[in-house]
Amino acid sequence: MKHGKRYNAAVAAVEQGKAYDAAEAFAKIQEIATAKFDETIEAHFKLGVDPRQADQQVRGTVVLPHGTGKTLRVLVIAKGEKADIATKAGADIVGAEEIIAKIQNENYLDFDVVITSPDMMGQLGRVAKILGPRGLMPSPKSGTITQDIAKAIADTKAGKVEYRVDKTSIVHCIIGKKSFGADKLKENFDTLLDAITRAKPAAAKGTYLKSVFVTPAMGPGVKVNVRA
Repeated sequence: MKHGKRYNAAVAAVEQGKAYDAAEAFAKIQEIATAKFDETIEAHFKLGVDPRQADQQVRGTVVLPHGTGKTLRVLVIAKGEKADIATKAGADIVGAEEIIAKIQNENYLDFDVVITSPDMMGQLGRVAKILGPRGLMPSPKSGTITQDIAKAIADTKAGKVEYRVDKTSIVHCIIGKKSFGADKLKENFDTLLDAITRAKPAAAKGTYLKSVFVTPAMGPGVKVNVRA
């Protein structure tokens, strides 16, 4: 794949093979994220787990102290009092059977997060094949199937992210925007790193955090020195 001058200059600015301390890594990110838009910054954790094994799954949620920089549209599937609570708590879309039917019949997907109460899961199962592949299906582990609808909305709006190991044993997660600056990006990164470290499965053997990189949307990865 051929890259442009800007990308090649960013590659040249990163010392190949070097693992930067976190503060240094995010200073480097500020240097190499030179696109004309506010680049999203991601963290990538290569873990020493076998995701094919049920006892080596790594998954959870954490609220980043400075959010992700992305405004999320929250859909709440609820009825009655819970629907009223959702509206007051700032949900962007609130509904029940009519929204489920719209998803099923019109492929309606104008939202980023779905939150629901346990009593609605039976009906929501009708659109699992639509929501599931897009990472939108609510689950207890992500805190999106809950009786406390208001808290789930508040956490999501405050910058809650879900992390999950993929089949290549890597966790990919957005940690903010370039405009956050190095210090706030590092604080978000440290919060996520702590959560993933705490989520280490008991069955995982050997080195858990094999490698960690942070990357701007349009630039190369910067390796971060972490100890675990």
